[in-house]
Amino acid sequence: MYKSVSLPRIFAIAATLLVLPALAKAEGIVKAPFGVLPDGKKVEVYTLANKNGIIAKVMTYGATLIELHAPDRKGQLADIVLGFDNLSAYVKGHPFFGSTVGRVANRIAKGQFTLEGKSYQLAINNPPNTLHGGKVGFDKVVWSAKPQKTAVGPSLTLSYTSPDGEENFPGTLKISVTYTLTEDNTLRIDYQATTNKTTLVNFTNHSYFNLAAKGTVLDQVVRINADKYTPVDENVIPTGKLVPVEGTPFDFRVEHAIGERVSQIGNQPEGYDHNFVLKGKANDLKFAAKASDPASGRVLKVWTTEPGVQFYIGSFLDGSLTGKNGHIYEAYSGFCFEAQHFPDAIHHKNFPSIVLRPGQTYRQKTVYQFLTQ
Repeated sequence: MYKSVSLPRIFAIAATLLVLPALAKAEGIVKAPFGVLPDGKKVEVYTLANKNGIIAKVMTYGATLIELHAPDRKGQLADIVLGFDNLSAYVKGHPFFGSTVGRVANRIAKGQFTLEGKSYQLAINNPPNTLHGGKVGFDKVVWSAKPQKTAVGPSLTLSYTSPDGEENFPGTLKISVTYTLTEDNTLRIDYQATTNKTTLVNFTNHSYFNLAAKGTVLDQVVRINADKYTPVDENVIPTGKLVPVEGTPFDFRVEHAIGERVSQIGNQPEGYDHNFVLKGKANDLKFAAKASDPASGRVLKVWTTEPGVQFYIGSFLDGSLTGKNGHIYEAYSGFCFEAQHFPDAIHHKNFPSIVLRPGQTYRQKTVYQFLTQ
């Protein structure tokens, strides 16, 4: 069994909260224990801070962003990502709060694909499909960590080697994910991977943001740099078409409140959970999306080298999870900008490929910038 939260652990959490203001004043990186898994593996958390008050916490279990403290227009810090206070809650299961997701983010239809003439059957963990890497994806393993200070700010590189056949994916995959907190208030995530056999790769970070740090995100305002999106069938699998957003509730080329057109989408539960086709050249770092909270003045901007971004607004949250500081996560408690290749890409030749071959290196860069207005 995982360890329960003891009094010393509670005191440690309190001590961490007390030093947050000090961390916010000085750039750096701090390591601390976060708990022990049922198999005895220790999990650590690293706190990255810049001189402007931004604080990011990343744990080695799932290479997961567990906290992100950003100031509002009055300079008041608040944690704007969903998650839990302790490791045991993450181990019990959750909808990928802050996780590094892989080998293949999003859905693979019926968990089946064929590579180089060989067919593969993956675990069906989101019937009738495979979702976010299978039953034990990268969000459920312990990554090794290497902290360092760089010219642009504190940085943490997490590494994991996925053995050949893990979750029935072919090839030994060596992966690194680097979080860097810069002085211009960006959290940069750089991904890299190599394989010894032809395989599939599509990583993303699955943080749920709430720029108000409470309540729902329905009044928060979003813009997405996409002229097209990929519509899905009843099993949330893309049809293969790239459809113009113009004249639809998926048109975020100009800003709209998240909740403004939710009732027009038609899926159940109601809400966005769709891939948007970003404008810009392949592999170039390009503007992807912007979100803002009128009440607090917090603004989030996203850039990525990926061709798509999955916009999800937490429709499946149902109040059954209690998060940090006792917050109950009801529907629409957070939104995700999941920078990625398109869902089920292996079955659609017109989608950018997610096939990685020996001798190739997978690279991705996604940047989150935190501002106020």
